[in-house]
Amino acid sequence: MSKVFKLGISSENNKKITEVDHIEVLANKGIIGDRHFSDYNDPYCQLSLIESENIDFYNLKYSLDIPYVNFRRNIVTKGIRLNQLVGKKFKIGSVELEGIDLCRPCRHLTEILGQDNILKEFLRKGGLRCQILSSSRIRVGDKIIC
Repeated sequence: MSKVFKLGISSENNKKITEVDHIEVLANKGIIGDRHFSDYNDPYCQLSLIESENIDFYNLKYSLDIPYVNFRRNIVTKGIRLNQLVGKKFKIGSVELEGIDLCRPCRHLTEILGQDNILKEFLRKGGLRCQILSSSRIRVGDKIIC
């Protein structure tokens, strides 16, 4: 079963991501209280996801224990291949989403985590950017339905 494993938001750019048990999302605007929330938000900035399995693999490979939310995505998933959702509509709980593009790892993440190999290791494994199509709440444990 595919599900929401962890959730995180940050009210300001470049600040620590706070782990939460639920988020409120508004269609085409983003997550209430998150740094990327905007009345006229670009679909690329509304919501981001990453697979917990990719983080687990990285931590195991390099004998690290970097917390999931430190990878700076809003939703950490379990049991789903996010790359297959580009251009597709799906649901998390009752929220309708559309996969817009893959998240590319960035130099900023490399600097925050102090890991020079992030760019190479998370190429095509950095997550998914989504447009929010309906407003509701997403909770840890919500099912992801494709």
